[in-house]
Amino acid sequence: MRKKSNIKRLLCALMASAMVLGLAACGGDGKQDGGDKQDAQTSQPAEPQKPDEAPAAPADPASMTEEEKLEAMKSEPFYGQTVVYWYDGGNCTSAPYLAEKQGYFDEYGIQVQCLNGTAIKEALGTGAAQLGVSHIASLLVPITNNVEYSFVAGAHVGCKSLYVLGDSAYNTTEDLKGTSISTPNGIGNSDYNITAMLLDADGINPLEDVNLTPVETSACVAAMQNGEISAALLSDTYAYKMVQDGTLRMIRSLIDDDFTQLPCCVVAMNNKFRTENPIMAEKITECVKKGADWGREHPEEAVQMLLDDEKISGEFDMNVELWNTLHMGLTDEFTQKGLQKITEDYIRLGLITSMDDPAEVMEMAWNPMAPEK
Repeated sequence: MRKKSNIKRLLCALMASAMVLGLAACGGDGKQDGGDKQDAQTSQPAEPQKPDEAPAAPADPASMTEEEKLEAMKSEPFYGQTVVYWYDGGNCTSAPYLAEKQGYFDEYGIQVQCLNGTAIKEALGTGAAQLGVSHIASLLVPITNNVEYSFVAGAHVGCKSLYVLGDSAYNTTEDLKGTSISTPNGIGNSDYNITAMLLDADGINPLEDVNLTPVETSACVAAMQNGEISAALLSDTYAYKMVQDGTLRMIRSLIDDDFTQLPCCVVAMNNKFRTENPIMAEKITECVKKGADWGREHPEEAVQMLLDDEKISGEFDMNVELWNTLHMGLTDEFTQKGLQKITEDYIRLGLITSMDDPAEVMEMAWNPMAPEK
């Protein structure tokens, strides 16, 4: 019995020693390694732990080769998802559609889908669409009110004009002073802004010398005939047949020589998409530019394609004639210069009211993504 007792005492002593060693290994106070404990041998504070190094900044696309860009694009957050472009039909806004039909997006492995039936400003501002083409007159002012899109390329000139009755006494914009003029889509929208610019170019104050009022497009001719209005801003496509039969007459237009020096429409892109996917944004812009260039170089083919796909209506010859007035495929230099003037005029005329510095507006609005080489 005594022998068993001795063995029992020896086991207890060994267990006690193991517990002491265990506490020493944990720092003696129950804390895990990496706590506040100082080095026992030197009594000096432990060397501070180095913070994780910041991840390397992404390479600048401008410094990449074409092959490097296409490889890097695969790491962008939107890659592999479907890019949505806004297009509601018509010749003016067709460049992204032409690019899709010509397979330009496919060359870069970019999947696209057309969205229509939604206002472009809301579609781009909310990210429901990543890009689209429309009037500067419609798109510029919302940018100054922090709607999240900007312009990445120019599109074309022309497409809307000021019309009077064919047999009216109005021959120039000067004759319209003191009368009411229809801007069909409402005060502050594109028709209003375009009309203001056309009048201002002739020295007529659009806020004081005339009354700009919204009359729905289809009611404009009747309103002119009964004397409610003297003139109306209409699309050239809509007015074409009525000009041919003498019902209407054009007296001022975005296809007049002075206005063909200014872009009418632009390619706009959602800001979040543009900044988070710079290489995709560049390639998409490049594709849309190629689509516009193809349309300018192949007007008959482009018109027939859109007629076949029911994206435009009317006679072939009419559409080709109007198509050639657009001069699709504007350079960035042309677009920037024209946008600068438009911005200055909008501020001067009070069409832009939330900002008064043209340079600041241009910084928000103009972000070309695929400059010409």
